[in-house]
Amino acid sequence: MRILPLSADGLADPAVRDFTRLTDVALRRLLEPEGGLYLAESTKVIERAVRAGHRPRAVLTRADWLPQLEPLLAPFPDVPVHVGDDAVLEELTGFHLHRGALASMHRPVLPAPADLLRDAHRVVVVEDVVDHTNVGAIFRSAAGLGVDAVLVTPRCADPLYRRSVRVSMGTVLQVPWTRLPEWREATPLLHDAGFTVAAMALSDRAEDLDVLAADPPERLALVLGTEGDGLSRAALAAADRHVRIPMAHGVDSLNVAAAAALAVWAVRPR
Repeated sequence: MRILPLSADGLADPAVRDFTRLTDVALRRLLEPEGGLYLAESTKVIERAVRAGHRPRAVLTRADWLPQLEPLLAPFPDVPVHVGDDAVLEELTGFHLHRGALASMHRPVLPAPADLLRDAHRVVVVEDVVDHTNVGAIFRSAAGLGVDAVLVTPRCADPLYRRSVRVSMGTVLQVPWTRLPEWREATPLLHDAGFTVAAMALSDRAEDLDVLAADPPERLALVLGTEGDGLSRAALAAADRHVRIPMAHGVDSLNVAAAAALAVWAVRPR
């Protein structure tokens, strides 16, 4: 590791720009997707990122976490590791760095949707969900319940945003994912790959999840939409089936992340 001590005098150094004021969402958007980076927070997430073949660009940490980082960063001897105390790290990032370490990682090239669909049997499509916590939670359920791939629409929140990665416990780095084009192109992609498209929606034509789960198609794409507004008209029109989760006590629906977990478990391959 190339260890570089960090002091209050060095906070303006361009070398630590990757970690500057991470609470500023606008700043992250300037640096992360367009700059080809994402942030991995905690040694566990960094380990999963490295195991997935992702390359670190720089690391920020406290001295007491260096022994855990050393084996993870051994393949990358030229990566700078900026080391500082709690006060300096918090002043730089804007929050208390209590998960051990933070790494800026080079983003991998996203695969083509057709390549992910080719050998998949269960996929989740996330349409326009902008809450990073929900996106991360959906990925965690997808990983734990055996989903083959996650596809996100053009306006969906970035799965590699720091909060999404953290909430997913790093599983966003394990589940294959990519972005879909608009529905006019995405629908033929799914159908050509042999997928039945099932939209989770409170529509007049919706059937109970139990019906779908009793005899699920071999290849199934579950489509989930935003909190409140639900799925777009284009998504509903693209779906072969509409599915709802039966609710009690006058509650109309679940949080999208909870609905994703329940639906994926119900239609898992037996």
